[in-house]
Amino acid sequence: MSSSPEPVILLLIPHDLQTYALAVGDILLSRFGLRHVLIRSTQTPADRLLLLHKNQPSLFVVLGPSTSSTSILETESTAPIITLTSANDVATTALAIAKCCSLASTTLREIVEQVTLENRQARLVQDAQLRTSSPFYANAMATCYDQQLQITGDSLQSTMRGKVRDRFELPDQQLLALVTTDRQSGFDRMLAKVPFKGAVLNLTSAFWFEQTASIIPNHLVAVPHPYISVCRKCKPFPIEFVVRSYMTGSTSTSIWSNYQKGVRSYCGHELADGMVKNQKLPTNLLTPTTKEEEHDRPISMKDIVDEQWMTPDDLEVCAEAALKVFALGQQIAAEHGLILVDTKYEFGRDEETGEILLIDEVHTPDSSRYWLASTYQQKVALGQEPDNIDKEFLRLWFRDNCDPYNDEVLPEAPRDLVLELARRYITLYEMITWKDFPLLELLGGESSLKEAMDSLLRQS
Repeated sequence: MSSSPEPVILLLIPHDLQTYALAVGDILLSRFGLRHVLIRSTQTPADRLLLLHKNQPSLFVVLGPSTSSTSILETESTAPIITLTSANDVATTALAIAKCCSLASTTLREIVEQVTLENRQARLVQDAQLRTSSPFYANAMATCYDQQLQITGDSLQSTMRGKVRDRFELPDQQLLALVTTDRQSGFDRMLAKVPFKGAVLNLTSAFWFEQTASIIPNHLVAVPHPYISVCRKCKPFPIEFVVRSYMTGSTSTSIWSNYQKGVRSYCGHELADGMVKNQKLPTNLLTPTTKEEEHDRPISMKDIVDEQWMTPDDLEVCAEAALKVFALGQQIAAEHGLILVDTKYEFGRDEETGEILLIDEVHTPDSSRYWLASTYQQKVALGQEPDNIDKEFLRLWFRDNCDPYNDEVLPEAPRDLVLELARRYITLYEMITWKDFPLLELLGGESSLKEAMDSLLRQS
């Protein structure tokens, strides 16, 4: 572990804790690299135990109640002795032992710090999952679904209707209203109406617009309703600013898909040979894509200028902002038990002032990839996919139960799947923002939305 001798750990146990002690030893080896773990009985005579490993640093660990032998050890042994209860789970016991050993090893101390952080991150995930599985949340989601209170935007006359978001002109010519609905799209179809999904996306973006306003101004003016954002009108740049921190992705434009095909110069970045899926990149990479009629394509910063998609000055502003916003997003996500893996940003020019603004959505569950930080290292070490709060299962259900591209009429998505998807969206919102999701404000359905929009139009 370091230049000092590796500690010898003596686990002293009653006979009925042998299985428990073996499991502790396995974790000490696999997670902390502590190989010299011996198991002895608490009934072994103390003088026999005192003869062991006289010339090496040792730690006696008593699991379970003390005995006459362990009492003598506490008096006569020069090695430290700790007593731990077997009521702890094996991982907690192993961590307590590793903490003691880390006092003499910088390398082990770093591992202990990482495991302690991962444990905290795991508790954050567990708390969020329990919270959104509670009856209060379940009843609100069920009420919304059963009474068809999802927001579709059908009660409003939009200027432009998108797959998920609708645009509305306002009397103030410099402003517009965006309504993010509960429509769930996939395969270029509407698959379901997911309770509260639109509010999750809208409020998540509002959170990040506030957090990042000191880095670059944004188009958000107000959020008069959880589903509505009032924004400044901008002319979007025809480039999506994708920022990636990991070698992953499944779409044709993703870094991993291109890397698998042998691409080693990606969006102007040189990639080393021998990289594996889901590993962390040496640095965060800006990997822009064009927004074109036929299909998007990855493009380098140089080609953006050469092909006259943007001017060098505008590109520099957007590129610098994208990397800074992403870095802040990663920092906050890590504090909340998440890894912000990759995301996309859009920028536009304010039609009135000419200022470049961050627009569209920021770090939402739909525009970004999040992994659970607590298990990332273990999963990657095993060659497995990192854990995430998956939202793809509804799409997979349609793929398995129909031909979603060609069937004229799609089957109705099962109620329990739609409600589980709603719960996962809310879980992500609360983990990302550390804010309580405003469930009780959202059971007014379309009438509540229409009232808010009418009020907005009157105010304008």
